[in-house]
Amino acid sequence: MMLTERAEELLETFWLETVENNRTPDLSLFRDDTAFKELVEHGYVSSGRLTCKGTEEGRQCVRRHRLGERLFADVLQIKSAFVHEASCRLEHMLHKGIEDNICILLGHPKTCPHGKPIPAGACCTEKKRRFESVVMPLSEMRKGQKGKIAYVHTNDREMLRKIMAMGALPGLVVILLQQFPSPVFQIGESQFAVDKELADKIRVWVGK
Repeated sequence: MMLTERAEELLETFWLETVENNRTPDLSLFRDDTAFKELVEHGYVSSGRLTCKGTEEGRQCVRRHRLGERLFADVLQIKSAFVHEASCRLEHMLHKGIEDNICILLGHPKTCPHGKPIPAGACCTEKKRRFESVVMPLSEMRKGQKGKIAYVHTNDREMLRKIMAMGALPGLVVILLQQFPSPVFQIGESQFAVDKELADKIRVWVGK
């Protein structure tokens, strides 16, 4: 049985508090909430705590939401102010398995546009990919392939500084000129030779 939207949102909130933020939410505030009762009735919450079932489903709710944010921001290029709201609506529409298709499509992103981690799925551990993926690391583009930079996937400030210094900014067109022995790409009139590690961090929207 599928949970109502309100119950999914509440479950997501509990997961974020208990698992990601390591805090204990005051569940007594929700005891009269019909969504809370729904979670208890279907075995997601017991004795004021998330059950194993509730923990896993909460994780999936967060995964769907953050993949939705990545999809809206990187592929559909929705303005950042609307990304969260749009993702809240999308996550309730995704059925089991569809979020994995989105994850594969985006090249298994590790974080949402706000820098929060995206819980990994089976598709990530199995490293599944599809040839029709539209967002991929620069290092995996074909020689001569053109695309638009979607985002930079790194929390390393020094690496981010290097990428920014090259002008590899989201929205700019990039062309891969050479893949071996090291990636060489062009942005505007400038060409850059980089190592594979750095090229892996630049995610490019290449279309179909």
